[in-house]
Amino acid sequence: MNVSALLDKALSHRPAHPGTHLCASELEAYKKIAAGYARIENSIAVLSDLRSRKSHIYYGAAATVLGLGKQDAYREIGSIWETEILERIHPDDRSRKYRQEWHFFQYQQRLAPHKRPDHYLTGCLRLRDAAGRYRPVIHRIFYLSHPAAECSPELALCLYNLSAEFTSQCFVTDTLNGHSFELAVPNSNSLLSDREQEILRSIDTGKTSKIIANELSISLHTVNRHRQNILHKLQAGNSIEACRVAKKLGWM
Repeated sequence: MNVSALLDKALSHRPAHPGTHLCASELEAYKKIAAGYARIENSIAVLSDLRSRKSHIYYGAAATVLGLGKQDAYREIGSIWETEILERIHPDDRSRKYRQEWHFFQYQQRLAPHKRPDHYLTGCLRLRDAAGRYRPVIHRIFYLSHPAAECSPELALCLYNLSAEFTSQCFVTDTLNGHSFELAVPNSNSLLSDREQEILRSIDTGKTSKIIANELSISLHTVNRHRQNILHKLQAGNSIEACRVAKKLGWM
């Protein structure tokens, strides 16, 4: 399992309470918005329905330049990952892209549900064109869901636009006030804090929360809070699974 697999698991839809998910008409409205972005910005717009695990791809003029499709074309695929585009991304950028999106997802989960759609992530990628040359591309992603939904987002809107230059920086923007800040993305093995890694290693040896609390001179409540954070970050159902995931990722 790698960061992309963790992200895929995190984006897997969790059942929502009745009346707290997007209806069919709202999905159609977002599809029109995606098509509009592709047409007006000459971008490639990918609207992924995370509940049905399908994506709707709208090709603007950039798709023709990159050799990915004809302008104004449309395609539906049975996946939330736009493989034809992802395979064209420089390997170093693809790994960084997944880490950025994972940390952006974690950031959004700390926001109130009704505020999450107001924030989007901007990064830059090198994408191979039909001639085999890498071209800089601006990538933006929005996670969308019903304002009252507490679960994972229902839709992801990705936009790919040609750029004049490449940068490895990525930014989160709040569309309500225009504020942007750089998203600090640590390496994959820094996903867990030092304390969380320490507690996870103790869990792996079979120590109970009470023993861990005594050894680290912290409260039992603090240990349990760290345990819950570990399960959430690793998308694990229990401590045994969390240890197994961390070992597969080479973190233990």
